[in-house]
Amino acid sequence: MFYEPKNGHGLPHNPFNAIIAPRPIAWIATRDADGRDNLAPYSFFNGAAYEPPQVMFATTGSKPDRTLGKDTLDNIRQTGVFCVHVVEEAATDAMNVSAGIHPREVDEFALAGLDRLDCETIACSRIASAPAVLECRLTQITQLPGEANHICFGEVTGIHLRDDCLVEGKFDVTRFTPLARLGYRDYSVVREAFTLKRPGE
Repeated sequence: MFYEPKNGHGLPHNPFNAIIAPRPIAWIATRDADGRDNLAPYSFFNGAAYEPPQVMFATTGSKPDRTLGKDTLDNIRQTGVFCVHVVEEAATDAMNVSAGIHPREVDEFALAGLDRLDCETIACSRIASAPAVLECRLTQITQLPGEANHICFGEVTGIHLRDDCLVEGKFDVTRFTPLARLGYRDYSVVREAFTLKRPGE
């Protein structure tokens, strides 16, 4: 099969997300200028650089009560900070609750029954039980082609690792089985890993 996206795919559902999979999920906490917390998952997410450590995520939607994208992006524009959580399998239901389109005054931490703590390097809340947390300062927001498409970059200023996920000095993802996004409404988890050396190493 071949298709040009501008002409449509002719399938019952768009296969694009299923091609780029599995994708890590950034469960992003922000705080607006009035001090209200927000929490939402984004699966167009990844690391962008090592030194200094940087991450990126893309948002492709908008809300009528926000001037830039959804709550997350508008909050980041206001405050210049955000907090990324790794999503473990045990938090699947809570993550899904926070994915709903809620009014801006809704506190998704409370809605999902999640305990929160203050971040160390930024003015933002974080999920107390998360396996790993990246505290980030905004570096840039770039609009992509398409009215509601934006990509957000941030520099990581603080990293929290849950003690039970550190094994012999390594962060072991099999200790918490990270949740990954596939296409359509599908998800997967990572239960095992293997090591592969590059030629010459």
